Amino acid sequence: MEGACRMLKPFLLAAALLVITGAVRSANGAEPPADLCALLPAAEVSKILGRTYDSPQKSVAPRPFANTAMGTDCNYPAKASKLWFRAYVDPSPSAAAELFAKLSKFYGPQTPVTGVGDEAYVDGQHAIHVRKGKVRFYLNLDPVTPATEKQIKDLAGQVAARL
Repeated sequence: MEGACRMLKPFLLAAALLVITGAVRSANGAEPPADLCALLPAAEVSKILGRTYDSPQKSVAPRPFANTAMGTDCNYPAKASKLWFRAYVDPSPSAAAELFAKLSKFYGPQTPVTGVGDEAYVDGQHAIHVRKGKVRFYLNLDPVTPATEKQIKDLAGQVAARL
């Protein structure tokens, strides 16, 4: 019996290590999808905004500063309206937080938003800026009114929940 216990100990230690490693990866959150536009399906946009939006037209979003990641622009056209969703995946949550703070200086005045991502605010044009983990994103509706601000926050909450 003693020999069986000796052989079982390394197996149990290896199994425990695998479980712990998996738990740590889960705690860090899932990786964002390769297609960032998939975070915001057109059907969901249409439902929340109350009008029919086409599938997003995708393009590359420019780097905000040298040596930073390029992003993805997803433009959702509709009759007399357009939703712009821009997203960036940074190397780490700390890099994303640093860039989020640096970029926020260009978008005043700001109203903080709670309950959406790790940090969020609505800018003076009623667009919402959100950071969740290592992802930063922006949603802007044209035309926008203060009344549609809640809808933009709802959309941002849906995106953040998928990250």
